[in-house]
Amino acid sequence: MELLTQIIISGVLSAALSAIAYRLQMLTFSGALASLVVGYTVGVFGSVEWLIVLVIFTAAGLVATKMDLSEKSKYGLQEGDLGERSYKNVLGVGIPACAFAFLYGVNAYLHEPYGLALTVAFITTLTVAAADTVASEIGVRDRKVWLITTFERVKRGTNGGVSVLGTAASVAAAVFTGVVGWLLIFKGIDAYVLVPISMGVLGNMIDSVFGAAFENKGRMSKYTNNCVSATISAFLGIIIVLYL
Repeated sequence: MELLTQIIISGVLSAALSAIAYRLQMLTFSGALASLVVGYTVGVFGSVEWLIVLVIFTAAGLVATKMDLSEKSKYGLQEGDLGERSYKNVLGVGIPACAFAFLYGVNAYLHEPYGLALTVAFITTLTVAAADTVASEIGVRDRKVWLITTFERVKRGTNGGVSVLGTAASVAAAVFTGVVGWLLIFKGIDAYVLVPISMGVLGNMIDSVFGAAFENKGRMSKYTNNCVSATISAFLGIIIVLYL
């Protein structure tokens, strides 16, 4: 695809997604602007296929957020007032995706042999985000929650809390995102798809550990946690692809 065509398509898709999400009250105005920037960056430096994967992940995440919203609101477990997400939520997930898309674009320009590893890293950022989002939004329906670091029973919505339902949902989300992302980008499936899937599950666990160890003590925001967990998992994915 020619670069100009890629730039135009990326701009149109990103703008459309952001506008629709804002209109449906799934994103705040700041969240919609951040979504536009993230989507455009991924589409231009990665590819239109990368952007489509991002769009699918975003749509699935927003749907999960809206599920059982009245129940979540009753216990104060929803995002924002109506489940809408702000620029902080978008950038917490989007910064790692943008970073690896940018590196992929630079790699392609320099004709370096790291395209596969960087693509795996990009998909991993989304599998981690998908696993975390679904674990949080669906896992809150499970009343039996344990703190991942001590295994003591805690209230639903506690940072670092894990449940059987949330964990199962997070694994399913990582598999779905990894497989769909791989199919759209590579037009087929091979053993490497297990890397972003496994790193997505691991990244969600890392997020929970950081939540228990740092968020609950006010030493880290959940947005920083999302960003750091995805970045760590993505780099681990790169190491696996390059050296194992």
